Amino acid sequence: RTVTNDIPKHAQIVIVGGGILGASTAYHLALNGCTDVVVLERAKLTSGTTWHAAGLVRRLRSSATLTNLISASIELYQSLEVETGQATGYRQTGSISLARTAAREEELKRQAAMAAAFGVEIHRISFNEVAEKAPMLRTDDLVAAYWMPGDGTTNPTDTSQALAKGARSNGATIAEGVK
Repeated sequence: RTVTNDIPKHAQIVIVGGGILGASTAYHLALNGCTDVVVLERAKLTSGTTWHAAGLVRRLRSSATLTNLISASIELYQSLEVETGQATGYRQTGSISLARTAAREEELKRQAAMAAAFGVEIHRISFNEVAEKAPMLRTDDLVAAYWMPGDGTTNPTDTSQALAKGARSNGATIAEGVK
């Protein structure tokens, strides 16, 4: 099925919104055999809030379940281009978390312990290492810095388009221009 302006008369599942969440939901449903899925988008795919999302992909979340979900998302972002021919723009860039106060450092220590418990790589790094990774970053007022090499970024619009393409190729219908 393709992107269409025609709305099917019947569908088992109707998803309102063709941003990254709607496209991802349609993709996963269709991938798992539910092909009577219709995405309704009021304008064009990703024209709502998705197009201006930052696209940050941080592995560590508040629970092991959410952390595992992000890890699965990263695996998907890395394989989706091969599957669909549409780039996602995913890049594993790593991230640095900074502490300017002792209280913030304690918070980062707790996050590091949680990351270790969830199997997410994290390291306390020196200010020289900070300067190597982010040369324009001022470090003279910092107390601590932590590096998470598994974090990254994705292009939300490209990722949504790849998910939508995958959803369509697995039987879902996407209708644009639906008021």
